[in-house]
Amino acid sequence: MTRLPLLKEALEKAIVVKMGKYEYFVNPTQGVAPPLKPNLLREIASRIVDIADFDVDRIVTIEAMGIHVSALVSTMTNVPITIVRKKKFNLPGEVEVLVKRSYRKIAGKGKGQKFYINSVKKGDRVIVIDDVMSTGGTVLGVLQGLKKVGVIVKDVIIVMNRGKGPERVKKETGLDVKTLADIEIKDGKVHILRID
Repeated sequence: MTRLPLLKEALEKAIVVKMGKYEYFVNPTQGVAPPLKPNLLREIASRIVDIADFDVDRIVTIEAMGIHVSALVSTMTNVPITIVRKKKFNLPGEVEVLVKRSYRKIAGKGKGQKFYINSVKKGDRVIVIDDVMSTGGTVLGVLQGLKKVGVIVKDVIIVMNRGKGPERVKKETGLDVKTLADIEIKDGKVHILRID
């Protein structure tokens, strides 16, 4: 029996749309279709609190879909959030990272996206939280930026994994990625391979 029955149900009902050759699923944390239900958000955040190492200075999340899950986790743990943004603010210590996401290339969206990290310093201990991982490119870019600053990443938590991203992150950084659900998209449907 899963500890995440609402996430399981939401994934089973998730809509899949084609973007070029890429099959994209409208994940249940997006609040697009259907609206994001508070009980589902609470279930996800509670499970993250259960499995993650919160002996940290910050939660680092990535614009935009990691924000609402991370905000709820922050209120439950009293750990502040740093949001990795797509907008450059030119603040002192701002770190620019180029994220190469192969799914964007498949979908015809270009070769990469610049992100900007602020409000972290050498020696900070952080947990990285995001909603979906496919290739691991976004998280890898953020981890490289955090390493450049000298930040210590204690944990990486992904709500839904749909690819080889966790293996790639492990190979390139040595960090284990904890996922709440592993899925694949096949024949226009979401198939749950594993759920916590």
